Amino acid sequence: MSMNAPNAIKNYKKRINSLLDEALPLSNNLSTLNDAMRYAVINGGKRIRPLLIYGSGMCLDIQINKLDIPAISIELLHAFSLVHDDLPSMDNDDLRRGLPTTHKKFSEATAILAADALQILAFEIIANSRPLSDHEKTKLILLIAKACGSSGMTGGQSIDLASEGKTLNKSELHEMHAMKTGALIHASIMAPFYLMDTSKHDTQKTMSEYGWTLGLAFQIRDDLLDIEETTEVIGKTANSDIKNNKATWPSLFGVKESHKYCDELLAKCLDHLEIFNHKADPLRWLTNYLINRQH
Repeated sequence: MSMNAPNAIKNYKKRINSLLDEALPLSNNLSTLNDAMRYAVINGGKRIRPLLIYGSGMCLDIQINKLDIPAISIELLHAFSLVHDDLPSMDNDDLRRGLPTTHKKFSEATAILAADALQILAFEIIANSRPLSDHEKTKLILLIAKACGSSGMTGGQSIDLASEGKTLNKSELHEMHAMKTGALIHASIMAPFYLMDTSKHDTQKTMSEYGWTLGLAFQIRDDLLDIEETTEVIGKTANSDIKNNKATWPSLFGVKESHKYCDELLAKCLDHLEIFNHKADPLRWLTNYLINRQH
């Protein structure tokens, strides 16, 4: 793997952080809404989904200024989902990224409004984009909206809540993870394909499979961290899945089996990236990091 891969990831992260800072509204003395929006996005965050967009786009030689648009949009939508997930009516978490959750920092009402505004801003960013054609905008909006809706992230959260205290089989757990976590990660990988001149690229099917596989592995790793690491390390309340009786891979199939499955999924992900040779080095580095991360 190229020694430049970590530097590429570092530069992409610096780029998206700057773009997010520019995209978010400035403080308003009459309301805390803008402050809450900035707090939910700017304070920490690995920027995983934007980095996946840049990495996938690099494999396809897409212009970086075009990749900026879905990178900003999807990260705003990810932040929106985290604010909602943390609410007392959802997972009832007090910590996120080592800091008080948005509803703890401000108020529950302000957190809800801030998340709603982030969701709307995400699509406004695409609609107002100059580098993208109207056709590209439409395709991106459809891709991202589906990943976030009832058949994607929101639907997955609904299943997650309904599954508390229940035993799911592997197929049911796969479906929940694919919707709740995998859909937005998959959309991040596929977004660059919607910015190409050709209607279908010969690697599209392979990268689609890579996106779904990575999404599943990412969620299982997240579930493992919840029970294996401390609150200080992961930046959110440890053992919250146990507290909320969540249906997770470790709780249903064991820690050892979960680690083994993560290793198998990592191997599959890396196999999918072989078609791009050195162009996929940043994506390979990121894949290894995500599935083996310690926080």
